[in-house]
Amino acid sequence: MNWLRVGLFLVVLLVISGLMIPVQLLALRFDWPLRRRLPRYWHRMALWFLGIRVHVHGRLETRRPLMIAANHASWKDILVLGSIADVAFIAKTEVASWPVFGFLAKLQKTIFVVREEKRRTGDQVNEIAARMADGEIVVLFPEGTTSDGNRILGIKSSLFGAAAAALPKDDENGIVNVQPTAIAYTRVQGMPMGRYHRPIAGWPGDTGLMEHLIGVLRAGALDVDVTFGETVEFRKGDSRKTLALRIEEQLRAMLLAHLRGRYRR
Repeated sequence: MNWLRVGLFLVVLLVISGLMIPVQLLALRFDWPLRRRLPRYWHRMALWFLGIRVHVHGRLETRRPLMIAANHASWKDILVLGSIADVAFIAKTEVASWPVFGFLAKLQKTIFVVREEKRRTGDQVNEIAARMADGEIVVLFPEGTTSDGNRILGIKSSLFGAAAAALPKDDENGIVNVQPTAIAYTRVQGMPMGRYHRPIAGWPGDTGLMEHLIGVLRAGALDVDVTFGETVEFRKGDSRKTLALRIEEQLRAMLLAHLRGRYRR
């Protein structure tokens, strides 16, 4: 294990973060447009030092309001998506109290949701709707948890209530664009990722952050393919279950195509 590389990564990350965090705090305090852009540069810097190379397939939808529905394998997904576009994530409220990740999530103005407390649902839904109406791209992980990176777990249609909430209340013909986005970790050091390295793609719940981070650094260069699928238009009165099925179908097909080396542009 190259401990010099680990130490260098942590030192540089801390130094650059120390310079960027005060600026981001000011941008959040005064709601400057910079608050949306600055995290993208931090994510790119972190990926570069981690040795993670991102390959984008397809195009990010240009229409608004837009929700990205992506599969979720680990904390690396946040860096990957955050490096591609200025996005806001939807996360369970427990994330806010996590060491390191909670603080970083707040810096990116993540929308924290409490699924078990219905009395707070209204406020959360209103915030999601307001952010999307303001042109922000909101990222939802509709599986509701992380997977091992090899498959798509069942998509929870209830989580698409956020898309329904963003529908314009004064426009019967209003649309929310939901774009399925598959994240596939496919190569390590330029070679197809075999079964031995697959645990690097996911983040098992019983593995500590530092332990997993060291595993990623030890593995060397990783390649991740991000594929933007066909946008699904969601309208008032549409079924969330139908939306979930269409999203799941695309996510599964795109992920498996990359993992099996059969993806074609």
